[in-house]
Amino acid sequence: QVQLVESGGGLVQAGGSLRLSCAASGGDFVRYAWSWFRQAPGKESAFVAGISWHSVNTHYADSEKGRFTISRDNGEKTVYLQMNELKPGAPEIYYCAGRNVAARPAPHEYEYWGQGNQLTVYS
Repeated sequence: QVQLVESGGGLVQAGGSLRLSCAASGGDFVRYAWSWFRQAPGKESAFVAGISWHSVNTHYADSEKGRFTISRDNGEKTVYLQMNELKPGAPEIYYCAGRNVAARPAPHEYEYWGQGNQLTVYS
């Protein structure tokens, strides 16, 4: 079993930057693909970014291309989401999630989930 602990959320002004971290323990971190999802109140989870197990492939939601960067440190068993040029909006909870090998945009395909970390971007 893999346990995930997220950190780095909070309150940030629009246009600013923030980095989320997701630290894993247990299981085989290296062979999993890792992704970030976010969920606004009353809405379904939305794919934000994903990285394959070997880090060769990364995927981003169209709205985040060029602003967000997903990365992983297999030695530290941690996946990161660097977010730049943040846009104001309702508070959202960011989740990291893991599945075997390849990142996919559908939440139901993921086996492991973090507890979530709230981000609020204010104008």
